[in-house]
Amino acid sequence: MNLSPKFLTLALISLSLMVAHPVGAEQRMNVLLLIADDLNTWILEKPERYSGKVVAPNLQKLGESGLVFSHAYTASPFCVPSRTSMWSGVSPHKSGVYHNQSNVAASAPLKTAQSLFETFSGAGYSMYGYGKITHGWRGKDVWDDKQGHKRDPRPPGAPVQSVGKGEQDWGPIHLTEEEMNDTGGANKTIAILEQEHEKPFFLVYGTFNPHMAWFVPQKYFDMFPLDEVKTPALNPNDFDDIPPIGDEVVGGKRKFTQSVLNAGLHKSAVQAYLATTAYVDVQHGRVLDALAKSPYKDNTIVIFISDHGFHLAEKDHWQKGTLWEEATNSMLMCRVPGMTKPGGSTKRCVSLQDLYPTLLDLCDIPRPAHVDGRSLVPILKDPDVDWESTAISYLYDQYASIRTGQFRYIRYKDGQQELYDHKRDPHEWKNEADNHEYAEIIKKLANRLPSIDTMAPQLVRTPK
Repeated sequence: MNLSPKFLTLALISLSLMVAHPVGAEQRMNVLLLIADDLNTWILEKPERYSGKVVAPNLQKLGESGLVFSHAYTASPFCVPSRTSMWSGVSPHKSGVYHNQSNVAASAPLKTAQSLFETFSGAGYSMYGYGKITHGWRGKDVWDDKQGHKRDPRPPGAPVQSVGKGEQDWGPIHLTEEEMNDTGGANKTIAILEQEHEKPFFLVYGTFNPHMAWFVPQKYFDMFPLDEVKTPALNPNDFDDIPPIGDEVVGGKRKFTQSVLNAGLHKSAVQAYLATTAYVDVQHGRVLDALAKSPYKDNTIVIFISDHGFHLAEKDHWQKGTLWEEATNSMLMCRVPGMTKPGGSTKRCVSLQDLYPTLLDLCDIPRPAHVDGRSLVPILKDPDVDWESTAISYLYDQYASIRTGQFRYIRYKDGQQELYDHKRDPHEWKNEADNHEYAEIIKKLANRLPSIDTMAPQLVRTPK
């Protein structure tokens, strides 16, 4: 068979275009991934979590336009292990990264892991990231444009509060809103949505807020008059049935929590958290408005997440780093053109570990062999589909917890454990671990967790 030079030239050109732009890449949907640091689920207005006023109309509007996962849980309730597990696809129980002091560089699975961002870049996506995205493990640099986060400077004279120390402080900021770093990240994200794109894009915007310290413009504090602020429900006898290791978990923050309560500043602190949440909502809302005005609004997957939850004195604790509901329950909202329906919600218990395989499924990209988690596409199609919980969270020295629709089970070490029946006890105030009525439930849930001898040991950084 004789081929003409003209035919060979055309064939080579076609082949080069296929290499430069993988087959199907142009038809794939764009991805807009929005992240808020330390944001709990108060904006979902679940009365058992928080019954006070929350101002987050933009994120609530996003939820109403797609599917809200009310029972989404972090793989580990600290920034480093949560984000490392999401972006690497490697579960904490395999990587050994269970807390912010983990020696990420020593984890063998992470040395060879291909990040979510690398996988999308390899599939022909343009990659853009602004604000707080990674923390600890980063993977390869595949970004077409990226700017990380910076903390806003503290007001002159900080600490502002009498109990303030380091990042544990709050009050009105001295900067204009336009001068704040999360505002700048939103500006850059909006600029990408205003550009023309020849390839599908993967665009990430992460706010550092509402991570402490809570310093935002006064107008956000004014949204929540102090005399109208409600504080979360507390139980003074909460630790009567908590095992010693559970008590140790909160030990480092108990002193600060008690100082806030004793100084009469609980309402003030909750006000500041709500104010900072409102600021975060405005920034994400600006990005969502830009998408709605763009030519990409109908072919862009939108995901909103928080990396974990947050305590505000519940369980005598402040911030994150526990295996209870406050620290593990995380934000997850999804809008997928042609798949999700407006006003959707699901109580299926899922993990943020499931995000990586879900996005690959949605964009028809092959899944790397190392990726843990289960695709959420069946739930996106049918929010009531049968689903075995993937909501397993890990912490510190191989501690683990699983959340199902009715129960939370926590396994520490040396036989120490907790069980909560959310049907009877939505605040997790009564540990049923010694109640023989629940013996079979405990056995079943314990079997869902990886055995301690199969879990990677925690990798602790060696002090310099």
